[in-house]
Amino acid sequence: MTDPLLIPCPHCNGLNRIPAERLNDHPKCGRCKAEVLLSKPFELKQGDYASQIKGDLPLLVDVWADWCGPCKSFAPVFEQAAGQLAGKCRLAKLDSEANQQLSAQLGIRSIPSLILFKNGREVARQSGAFPLPQLMSWLHSQGI
Repeated sequence: MTDPLLIPCPHCNGLNRIPAERLNDHPKCGRCKAEVLLSKPFELKQGDYASQIKGDLPLLVDVWADWCGPCKSFAPVFEQAAGQLAGKCRLAKLDSEANQQLSAQLGIRSIPSLILFKNGREVARQSGAFPLPQLMSWLHSQGI
């Protein structure tokens, strides 16, 4: 048996220990009882950031804004990726307008921007909207 993975809940930020072999069993949060691993992106906010970048599963953040045309066209691609990556990588959306302080802290200069976090640290960044195969290829090159 392998060591359990530490994974933050996207709903309450509670840290959960989940055995790697149980990642596909729709694990529930020990605190709020909601599903921990979603097959769709969850909303990331300023107050959730510090908790959500922790854990053993990578976190891919899409920084976007409602007025941004490329952001809107990329949203379905990001949603598809979330379905394909469930249990391998968590996907979150950060509204740069609603979370301006966090966007500034992250040094966002253009949107859409993708930021990949592993073990609480930023490991890769990519700007622009692109098709699903290119997104999956980029994530594969990052070890996802």
